[in-house]
Amino acid sequence: MKKKSSEKKRHVVAWLNKAEWDQVLEYLYSKDSALQRFALQRITAWKGRYANSTPVAVDCTADLVRCQVLDRSGQLDGDDLVLLYGAALVRFVNLITERQQGKTARPLRRLAGNLNIPEWVVDLRHDFTHRKLPTLKWCQKGCKVVLEWLQQEYWSRQLGGGPNEDWESQSDGEDEGIDQKHHENELIARQKEMETYKNARELLINFEKEQYQAFDGLPEDKEKSSWPAPFADMSWLLGEIKQFALESSDMLVDVLLEDGFLVPTVEQLETLGCDTCDNASPTEPRVPQTFMRFWLPLLKMLNSPFFIHLLLEKLFVELKQLAKEQNNHRAFYISAWISEVLFCNSNKFEFHFQTKVQKKARMKDRIFVNRIQLRWQQLLSACLDAPCISTPHLLQLILDDMEHPLPLETRERLIQLCSIYTQTEHSQFDTSLEQKQQPMYTLESLHEKLQLSWRHSHLQRSTADLERSMSSQEYQWADAQAEKAKSLRGSPWQVCVDKVLWKNYPLGKVPGQSDDPSCLMVENYSTMTVFDQQVELENNTTHNAPGVSAPVRTADGLLWNHSDLNKLKSGLQLF
Repeated sequence: MKKKSSEKKRHVVAWLNKAEWDQVLEYLYSKDSALQRFALQRITAWKGRYANSTPVAVDCTADLVRCQVLDRSGQLDGDDLVLLYGAALVRFVNLITERQQGKTARPLRRLAGNLNIPEWVVDLRHDFTHRKLPTLKWCQKGCKVVLEWLQQEYWSRQLGGGPNEDWESQSDGEDEGIDQKHHENELIARQKEMETYKNARELLINFEKEQYQAFDGLPEDKEKSSWPAPFADMSWLLGEIKQFALESSDMLVDVLLEDGFLVPTVEQLETLGCDTCDNASPTEPRVPQTFMRFWLPLLKMLNSPFFIHLLLEKLFVELKQLAKEQNNHRAFYISAWISEVLFCNSNKFEFHFQTKVQKKARMKDRIFVNRIQLRWQQLLSACLDAPCISTPHLLQLILDDMEHPLPLETRERLIQLCSIYTQTEHSQFDTSLEQKQQPMYTLESLHEKLQLSWRHSHLQRSTADLERSMSSQEYQWADAQAEKAKSLRGSPWQVCVDKVLWKNYPLGKVPGQSDDPSCLMVENYSTMTVFDQQVELENNTTHNAPGVSAPVRTADGLLWNHSDLNKLKSGLQLF
């Protein structure tokens, strides 16, 4: 415990900073009552922040200083002050030495001597608790000595840093005591659990012994499957088991599900003359009739709704754990008992035309007769959480017997998915090689397959759309090129179809063009002055330059005069 406390390097404190700590320390040991009251008020604020973890030394110092303040105020008489001092001194001795006590009580004088507390202070404490009250003078002296001890052993040691490792809060001691008590309680609970477990096993083993004795006592010519009525000892034993189930039903069910009880061993099956699970159908497991009748007296006595719910819950939990293990024998009998319980509660089969004798014989092998309102949603979830080879059969029993059944289509799909999910387990028992080589399809794999098919179809559609758009663009581009070539037919210019980065060439320049402007001249051309140009009469529209009047129509045609040409030349701009 000391090692644990010495490892604590950081503490959460209630004071604001070191200045407040120094101020409270100075005011506590001052002779001025007003300053001491201020320090007590600050400690009260610290207690509010600390809650139940105020350091023991701070709490004791505040109690003793409060006694001094009330003593100086003159408001109390001597007897009241003696009682007040006595309460503070008793609390000091008890709280300081409490952390030194162990499991066995030790004398306070020895504990106080280990802490350098004067022995007469402990005697003063004994006088307050067991003898005649001391005088006020001794109380004042004891308070002064104890305050000096606290200042030396606690308050002065805090000036060098954080709280001293030797002084932990009261809650630390309480926490250690709580932890120790909690540990002791755990040990006691574990011992009780072990005793309960042993009692459960002993009761069930005694039940098995009685049943084996009754089985061995059957005549040879009598059918072994017909079990005799219980003896008086068996009735007393069943009563003991029923009383135990009322107190520890969880432990009883846990022991029942162990190997050798509801899950028989091979030796037990051979003794009872039952076939092993290798010869039974794993997809629709059923408990052998002889083994069922072996446990019927016990199960009929424990057939309360609470016990049946608990049994089914633990059976499905055990079946879920077995899904990770390869234990077909145990999984078979766990599933078989679930099937038996569900079959007993099933109302799917109605036997209206049976005689009383037939009905009595049929009810003889049932765990319970009256229908129980099972927790169907919980059973359905538990069944789906424990996939195994018999899950489709168990799921079918649950879906058929539900109070509020699911839609028929939903049930069929759920059964189909469950069968697909557990078909790997089916293949272990199928003799067909083709069925053994079939892959297992889970819900995740089907979902991934659906996504892949959707992506493939989407990719095909996008590829076809892209090809159609590209072909249409090619057709449009070819038509545009043909139209341009047609318009330039007979002209020295032609359309460039080469892939040329036109951004690298300035406007008005083509690839391979020299800097000489004459390269743009055509080979065959004619010159004509402006005055020799004539306007064709066939033109229906005329274009006038800004500021130029319309040309005058003469007998020879439209001609520009000199004034029009001058205005035209003045409007031209050379680059």
